[in-house]
Amino acid sequence: MLLKVSKSNIRAESEIEIPGSKSHTIRALFIASLAQGQSKILRPLISGDALSAVKTCEKLGAGIYEKDNNFIVDGFGKKPSIPDDIVDVGNSGTTLKFGAATAALVEGYTVFTGDKQIRSRPMEPLIKALNNLGAEVFSTRNNGRAPIVVKGAMKGGITELDAHSSQYLSALLIACPLLEKDTEIILTRLNEKPYVEMTLWWLDKHDIKYSNNDFKSFYIKGGQEYKPFQIVIPGDFSSATFFMVLAAISGQSITLKNLDMTDPQGDKLVLSYLENMGAKIYYGENSVTVKGDKLHGIEIDMNATPDALPAMAVAGCFAEGETRLLNVPQARIKETDRISVMCHELRKMGADIHELPDGLVIRNSKLTGCEVSGHYDHRVAMALAIAGVNSEGTTIIDTAESINVTFPEFISFLQQCGGNLELIKEIV
Repeated sequence: MLLKVSKSNIRAESEIEIPGSKSHTIRALFIASLAQGQSKILRPLISGDALSAVKTCEKLGAGIYEKDNNFIVDGFGKKPSIPDDIVDVGNSGTTLKFGAATAALVEGYTVFTGDKQIRSRPMEPLIKALNNLGAEVFSTRNNGRAPIVVKGAMKGGITELDAHSSQYLSALLIACPLLEKDTEIILTRLNEKPYVEMTLWWLDKHDIKYSNNDFKSFYIKGGQEYKPFQIVIPGDFSSATFFMVLAAISGQSITLKNLDMTDPQGDKLVLSYLENMGAKIYYGENSVTVKGDKLHGIEIDMNATPDALPAMAVAGCFAEGETRLLNVPQARIKETDRISVMCHELRKMGADIHELPDGLVIRNSKLTGCEVSGHYDHRVAMALAIAGVNSEGTTIIDTAESINVTFPEFISFLQQCGGNLELIKEIV
């Protein structure tokens, strides 16, 4: 699909109800599946990635049905089932990692694959860790990527882990409490620390016993279990990021509802990034208002917030001076190499931007609409849409259907804010 975006007058004092967090929703689905009994997940994100997690948990033995836009989960406890077919995780990297660690809990073979992007993303650090803990895991193409075969049952023990993606560590933290033996995970690197803090938030809610040595190592007691639960999924700061940036660069005021500032999501840091660039931030009860003002470039350590890089690259184009987005090499191993892709696509629109090995340097630029590619990456497509409504002329974004992976309401919400955009079928 193509998304046609024209320069727009963003409405003053717009309000948006931010949907549930993708990261929380997927964690909730896996932990509910690993609990013996029925759990209720209220106001989850229902999107492509979330439905991939649902299908994966079902393949592993959970009973899941949707009622009134909530998920009801009948969990299988400590022992997943062996799927009767290959498990296809679609475009969900989190689901692939969590699914692999879950499948390693039971004897028998499980095969995981995904779409083209998933099959290009590295899995070797998690494969090595699962093998060290007693599973048998291998890549069918011997390249450290999906498709992978997982055979349990892992028992526990000691492993090192290069967590250049936090998802590797989160997958182990969720599965290891259910193992027969205790587990020690020694980290040689950890990126995206807030996503691990989110996982620990879930473990704490379930009274899981573990010790955290300043995020350098973890010791997890074996023989534990998850209990059924009911929870309301918090709003998604990663999705909210696009409207935070929209407000900041348009000079208008947008109120974002359903956001809990006490939640451990890392992308709430985007508010401080934008405030340091000159935007005005006002906090309400479960809401945040962002008001645009004259922005100036700053240097930002983005390691904790790699998903915000596409949107912040757009913000840099509208800030006086130079904006430097640094220390985020893991952005290169997301759905796309987001550093390279955002540099390439924004440069088409006239941006003064160049790559660093671990980030981007962006200078104030006058953007003009043109044909750009979303590269089948939801966050790239949404970032380019935000750029398009603030650029002269018309911007045409391909692969716009990827937006449904995490934020199906994005286009209608942007129109609600005054965005002039239209989703059209691509002529083949």
